[in-house]
Amino acid sequence: MDIVSDAIAAVRIGRSSSNRMEISGRWCTRLAPYDGAGFHVVLKGGCRLLPDGGGPALLLGTGDAVLLPHGAGHVLADRHTDIDATALERAVPFERRQEASPPDSPAAGTGEVQMLCGKYRLDRTRMHPLMAELPTVVHLPHQVGSHPALRSAIDLLGRELGERQPGACIAVPSLLDLLLVYMIRAWMAEDTTGTWPTVLGDPVAAAALRALHADPAAAWTNDRLAAEVGVSRPTLARRFTHLVGRPPMGYLTWWRLTLAATLLRDTHDPLAAIARRVGYGTPYALSHAFNREFGTTPGRYRVACSGGSSV
Repeated sequence: MDIVSDAIAAVRIGRSSSNRMEISGRWCTRLAPYDGAGFHVVLKGGCRLLPDGGGPALLLGTGDAVLLPHGAGHVLADRHTDIDATALERAVPFERRQEASPPDSPAAGTGEVQMLCGKYRLDRTRMHPLMAELPTVVHLPHQVGSHPALRSAIDLLGRELGERQPGACIAVPSLLDLLLVYMIRAWMAEDTTGTWPTVLGDPVAAAALRALHADPAAAWTNDRLAAEVGVSRPTLARRFTHLVGRPPMGYLTWWRLTLAATLLRDTHDPLAAIARRVGYGTPYALSHAFNREFGTTPGRYRVACSGGSSV
């Protein structure tokens, strides 16, 4: 897997959920903070979005996509309404708005504004720094010729939700997964000053990361990694540490343990098998490193992820 895929896979849990919202006239609705990531795609019309914490409201138009990667609470309103203190006070909770205008009502398809609103469930306890760096709001306005893959995914989602063809129950979740990847790609393409877009654009750091992610269980050393990348050991250490924020072997240790946490959460594999997959010779060695890094044992972590309680 590549670094972006690994970063997403490490935090994704469960399946995404989505609702189609159709509304006309003057309106204002509030979405509460969420322990995951929220997103909106404007399929028709336009609206305003104001995230919690202040700042100017964003004006969204047809084809625009917005990702709120840290689950910030926010308000949506029609584009003619100024989102001031008075508007915030009378904002209707989003769930109540959906109950009042379900997508299968007789009036479906006639709203002035049609949006896809949804959520991705994320495990924030082991967030990859690439995901942590995403801003509170990623606004990707529709522009002719920009991010064609994202535009195609939005068009396909609009058709699937509007036409209700056979197989939509499989197609829509798959398209939502693609949408998340394309939104992150688009952010990386536009935010050329960000740490991780810079890291993945650097030939030395990116090559080293690809090697570590491709085979985290390998017996990596600084010398072996430098030879794999084709640079001297001092050059690798200097470039990698400066850009990534930790030395290569420090990053490898963190990633191995993060990968172990993901396997503990998502599989029933025994600890010995997980230890081998992430580069530890014995379950004891993995347990010791895991406890030192995360302050809990692998067993307790797995029980907590399953919703149980350890004795």
